Amino acid sequence: MDEALLTSNPMREPRIGKVVVNITVGASGEPLNKAMTILEQLTGQRPCMRRAKRTIRTFGIRKNEPIACMVTLRGERAEEFLRKALEAVGNRVSPRSFDGNGNFAFGIREHIDIPGTRYDPNLGIVGMDVMVSVERPGYRVARRRRARSKVGRSHRVTKEEAVEFIRNRFGTEVGLRSE
Repeated sequence: MDEALLTSNPMREPRIGKVVVNITVGASGEPLNKAMTILEQLTGQRPCMRRAKRTIRTFGIRKNEPIACMVTLRGERAEEFLRKALEAVGNRVSPRSFDGNGNFAFGIREHIDIPGTRYDPNLGIVGMDVMVSVERPGYRVARRRRARSKVGRSHRVTKEEAVEFIRNRFGTEVGLRSE
C-alpha cells in the first residue's frame, strides 16, 4: 500500500475498534465472583457472565452454567488497557496471533503481571485472554441497522497493516517469542 495514501486520507488510518478481555474459570460460584472482581478492578467496567454452551462431564460443567466473564472496552479505555496488557507480555506479540482481518489476540498468564496491579490473597491469581479488533473509520456501515452494507475489500485492514499499526502506535515488537 502506498504510504502517502495512508497518511493523506484520514479514513484510511487504522484504529482500535474494541478490546475484549475474557477470563474463563470453568466453574461457577466463588471462583467466578473472584474473577469478576479482578476484571472490574483492572478495566473499571462491570463484567458480564458467560455461560457454558454444552455439558462436559469430565470437567464437571453443565450446559448454561456460568463459567466465564468478559468485558468489552472501546475508545480511550481500550487503548489505556491495551498499553498495560502489552506491557505485561513484554511488548511482544507473535505474528501468528494476527488473523487476515487485522484482529489479534494474546494471553496473559497472571493478572499481577499487568503494571499497577497488586496481589490480593483473597482473590488469588487468574489468567486472561485479550482480543483486539483493528478497524478503519467507516466500519459502522456493516453494523448499523438501517441501510446496512458490506465494507469493501480495499477498505478492510490487512494483517500487514495491523502489524505495522501496532508496531508504530504501541511500540510493540511483532516476532516470535524467545523465552
